[in-house]
Amino acid sequence: MATYAIGDIQGCLEPLERLLKKIRFDPDRDKLWLAGDMVHRGPDSLGTLRFLYRHRHQITAVLGNHDLHLLAIAHGAKRLTDKEYDLAEVLRAKDADVLLGWLQDQPLMVHKKVADKYFSMVHAGIPPMWSMSKALELAGEVHRALRDPAMTKAYFYGMYGNEPHKWSDHLIGVERLRSITNYFTRMRFCKADGTLDLVTKQGPLAAHHDYKPWFSFKERKTKDDRIIFGHWAALEGEAHTRNVYALDTGCVWGGYLTAMRLDDEEFFCADCTF
Repeated sequence: MATYAIGDIQGCLEPLERLLKKIRFDPDRDKLWLAGDMVHRGPDSLGTLRFLYRHRHQITAVLGNHDLHLLAIAHGAKRLTDKEYDLAEVLRAKDADVLLGWLQDQPLMVHKKVADKYFSMVHAGIPPMWSMSKALELAGEVHRALRDPAMTKAYFYGMYGNEPHKWSDHLIGVERLRSITNYFTRMRFCKADGTLDLVTKQGPLAAHHDYKPWFSFKERKTKDDRIIFGHWAALEGEAHTRNVYALDTGCVWGGYLTAMRLDDEEFFCADCTF
């Protein structure tokens, strides 16, 4: 039995199937961890969701910003654009309620033991001022909101926006949930105190004015924890930081889809031509 973590699929079903064939994935024995952004921008978001739902008992997944965007549209908090035909196909599907229900049930963070080692997985990252226990606690707040019908609509209607730029334990309500969501699903650059730059999307050389990649701070409270993440295709799979594993290698942009076998931390890639 092996466990494989895979970066942003984004509706690229054919590359996913090629990657699983390459690693000889056996659904009767092996497990998959998915680092979020399972849908959107690729050619087959509906097929990808159906594939993942079919193998749901073998899958551990976290939500990415594109997954949350699809759910927000489904809840009426955002309108489809003309270019989002892949998401429209999901919403029109007869099994949409089942697929979206499964997607909405996924957390923002997982922390589990695999092969005698603990791994944490998020979509974008964990800011330097949060400990592992703090991150798990805050991710749980959003997960509960997504599972509570009384809170879900308010969450999605208030999810969008770049403010507050900096975390505070005194934040409340939707503003608090938005801040937590931005750290877990949109963060790339921040300051040591967690102040976010949610605009800059280039690689680490774009660091500026005390803004650095979230994983690069020497005093980061999770520096001794193994963290798997996606989201940042411009890293090209290279975080150059101990215990930090960047798995978004830009499949939807013509790059590669990457998997890491957690048991021995070996990497595998599949070409993303369609």
